[in-house]
Amino acid sequence: MGIKVLIVEDEEKILSLMETFLQSEGYDIFTAQDGKTAVQLFTQIKPEIVILDWMLPHMNGLDVCRHFRQQGEPGIIMVTAKTEETDKIVGLEMGADDYLTKPFSLRELSARIRSLLRRMNKGGNNHELPSVLRRGELTIHEESLQVFKGKQELRLTPTEFKLLHLLASKPGRVYSRMQLLQHAFEEEFVIDERTVDSHISKLRKKIEDDADHNVYIQTVYGFGYRFGANHEN
Repeated sequence: MGIKVLIVEDEEKILSLMETFLQSEGYDIFTAQDGKTAVQLFTQIKPEIVILDWMLPHMNGLDVCRHFRQQGEPGIIMVTAKTEETDKIVGLEMGADDYLTKPFSLRELSARIRSLLRRMNKGGNNHELPSVLRRGELTIHEESLQVFKGKQELRLTPTEFKLLHLLASKPGRVYSRMQLLQHAFEEEFVIDERTVDSHISKLRKKIEDDADHNVYIQTVYGFGYRFGANHEN
């Protein structure tokens, strides 16, 4: 079990983007789209990190933040469209550890999470940051962007690495072409979802033993791709 991250966000598109990206980073993701659901879920899962939207249905983010602080000591990143300094101060005084203003990049969010985890480690918590995935003969190093098959290093493009890391982070989970594109190209606008097929084809040639028998990256016809569940180590 990796580091548990609870995302509380009522906008489905933003929620989906954060969920897909952070799963590819190796985190165990849980989601809620309103304050009351977030409070109930928090009690069940006890997440290490909470990404909390300010404006939520049923119970606003400040009240949710206050509740979380009463229940434990998670790292809380407040996310909001509010830009005034006074709003930031209020959020931090309510118990948030960090503050992100919309719009923000997924890379910045990831960096903020890592920074917060490091600060939590200094406070005595022993969290291990996800960095290496081992799947069958493949070893995927997130920080150095290296992939080895056995002892041989494979030369992947940045896009191929992003696709492989995302798929391998959750063996058996099916990702649509759009989800893969959103992750691999992040903020770039890509019209044709079939673009991902070309990258997957090139990636398979580098990691599969038999081009006619794909054991690592499997096609789910009519939807997208998944990483073979039997390679979860």
